[in-house]
Amino acid sequence: MRLLITTLILALTFTSCKKWLDIQPESEISDEVLYTTEEGFQEALVGVYTKCSQESLYGKELTVGTPEVLAQNYTLTDNDAYYYLKTSNYIYTDADFISRKDNIWQGLYNAIANCNLLLANIDSKQKIFTGNNYALIKGEALALRAYIHFDLLRLFAPVTPSATGIPYVTKYSKDITPMSTVGGVLDSAINDLKRAKELLAIDPIISKAYIVGYPTESDTTLNTEESNPELFLQDRRHRLNYYAVCGTLARVYLYKNDKTNALTNAQEVINSNKFPWTNNTDFLAVDDDKKDRILYKELVFGWYIPSMATVYKNSFFLSSTSGIHLSENAGQIIYETGGAGADDLRYKEWFVSSSGATSNTLNITKYLHNTDNTATDANLHYMMAPAIRLSEMYYIAAECTSNPDYLNTVRTHRGIGSPVTGDLITALLKDGRKEWYAEGQIFYMYKRLNHDIASQNGSSIPASDKIFVLPLPNDEILYGGR
Repeated sequence: MRLLITTLILALTFTSCKKWLDIQPESEISDEVLYTTEEGFQEALVGVYTKCSQESLYGKELTVGTPEVLAQNYTLTDNDAYYYLKTSNYIYTDADFISRKDNIWQGLYNAIANCNLLLANIDSKQKIFTGNNYALIKGEALALRAYIHFDLLRLFAPVTPSATGIPYVTKYSKDITPMSTVGGVLDSAINDLKRAKELLAIDPIISKAYIVGYPTESDTTLNTEESNPELFLQDRRHRLNYYAVCGTLARVYLYKNDKTNALTNAQEVINSNKFPWTNNTDFLAVDDDKKDRILYKELVFGWYIPSMATVYKNSFFLSSTSGIHLSENAGQIIYETGGAGADDLRYKEWFVSSSGATSNTLNITKYLHNTDNTATDANLHYMMAPAIRLSEMYYIAAECTSNPDYLNTVRTHRGIGSPVTGDLITALLKDGRKEWYAEGQIFYMYKRLNHDIASQNGSSIPASDKIFVLPLPNDEILYGGR
């Protein structure tokens, strides 16, 4: 199956001072051909997921990269192979940082443009679809558009509802979309997600017959949608499925401080009982080929990134000076190993101590799995970048109800038997940092709560929009600012 290949075109021929927003998709297949068949719409949708899973976006940078560096989750030294040291010090004028964050902006808006192109064509072609595929494809495209805009907002705008946010682009057009307020972006995202939720009421994942578990050997004989179209309806956790839409709504409502609706959507995921807690026999398996480090069955949604398995294993995550690592002392502080965290399975299974010249460091092994890009009986799951976890729904429920029992449930499944004591928000931040380590989420929680960022030595970095709001692309400055 051909994929919709997207590239960036920054049209610099317009006179608007917002030329940096004019990002359009380009396909190897003309629109007239692509959007004449059901298969073409499937290809276009898969193309958006493929774009988002690239290394510059959720395949690496938005998962294990920039947000984790900003959250002080890596021990960086002058041997700075990935050029993150200045980013960790919030030097937003650094050329390497500018290149990364501009690529994020451009890449995500390009994915949005492709969503809009699909949505611009789908209603007039409704009769070509079989079964429920019209609703499925349109629902996912709307959900993707909302999900991506929300992450752009979390990176490039303040939290204050009346503040200037980002453009919420809903049309495939050369016209420049004006800036929306933060509150306006949240409302637009919620509207798209509610429409998606209605359309995805037919999602196969809702069916009692759909069992969330590990892929079987037969699933992986042809384990991509390009070679096995039937997987379009099967690997629903690799897609923005119905429950992933609920999870995203819970996130967006909480960001808006609408705890009633955030709780409703989080509980819908929890009460579905679709995403079982990972068995300790899988998490703690001695044989690496049988170990489930990313807690795959608990993923409500994730990005399928088989091409990154070798990169994560052989270059990015290393304890040597050439890769990303964590000092053992910092790891012990983060996971509170001197107290209740002494039995935390996440610390025990995601890190391996390595002796250094002056101190011990920790190899980050969370993604050490599936290096042959398959999932057989001896290789439990596909290589995924986690996007929405079951545990996050429990965190949201805990915050919305002020009930620590939700957080205690997560802690129990991670090997921590003692209940939470003290301030609940502080406890949620601490556990979220442990749970989401190298997943790119805790930075957004610090920002939403305007909370100081915990450094690696036990001190903190004061909360500030100077840290939390990434500068808009340089082209915006070049063409006159906002």
